[in-house]
Amino acid sequence: MNKNHDRHRAPRIPSGPKRDIPEGLWMKCPECEHILYIKELDQNQKVCKHCQHHFALPARERIALLLDPDSFRETDSSLSSVDTLRFQGVKSYADRLAHYREKSSLSDAVICGAGRIEGKPISLALMDFQFLGGSMGSVAGEKITRTIERGTRERQPVVIVSASGGARMYEGMLSLLQMAKTSAALVRLKRARVPFLSILTNPTMAGVTASFASLGDIILAEPKAMIGFAGARVIRETTHQELPKGFQTAEFLYEKGLIDQIVHRHRLRAVISSFLDYLAPAPCPKEKPVATAVAE
Repeated sequence: MNKNHDRHRAPRIPSGPKRDIPEGLWMKCPECEHILYIKELDQNQKVCKHCQHHFALPARERIALLLDPDSFRETDSSLSSVDTLRFQGVKSYADRLAHYREKSSLSDAVICGAGRIEGKPISLALMDFQFLGGSMGSVAGEKITRTIERGTRERQPVVIVSASGGARMYEGMLSLLQMAKTSAALVRLKRARVPFLSILTNPTMAGVTASFASLGDIILAEPKAMIGFAGARVIRETTHQELPKGFQTAEFLYEKGLIDQIVHRHRLRAVISSFLDYLAPAPCPKEKPVATAVAE
């Protein structure tokens, strides 16, 4: 054996017990691949400090971000989906509902209520992607419709934050009906001259995009949010055409005029407040007094 060769060989690192890194402290940004300290990420409203990637934000955290402290009053929290069609697959719909209720601590994919933004009252609905991909079933559609109707009745601007994969397939046609129901409620809101602000987050897709999410008087979106109807592969195979790069991003849709403004999460509360000032509900027309004859 060549002793000189052994002399220049790299020393072996002695093996020893590995230091375990506690789980749940760090995560990789999918955009820039930096490793992020989760506590620091939470303090930055779940926005990457390196590339400004917007991570998904649970509905209750967004309530704390947007509304005045202690101003939110939840409504319709007792409504929850049922397995009307007795859907069976790898797992039954009933089992999936039970799983996601436990996992997310939500009764369904939407949290609704009333609150204030810088003192201005609003009727609010927030979708949460944690619950079955934020899919819109009968209960989600009903809760959003009630939010819109409350805004119409009490003349409060309506703000809806969307985060959804679309209609909930486990409920079949019943989920598709929610597209018409929510859109009809918005027609009545518009006739009452009460504003509707639609906030699109990543992702907002399919039946949600094709209904209330695209009907706002003002449509805002978070940066690089994925927004569309069908997936890129389905559209490509249907149209047999090459699709523009980034055609389902907020930036592309802003250029084409669907979205009015792309707003960083740090500025969203202030921007919504400004639009609420501009679009304050018109006062109800007062009835003209009936002239009465005065006896001479």
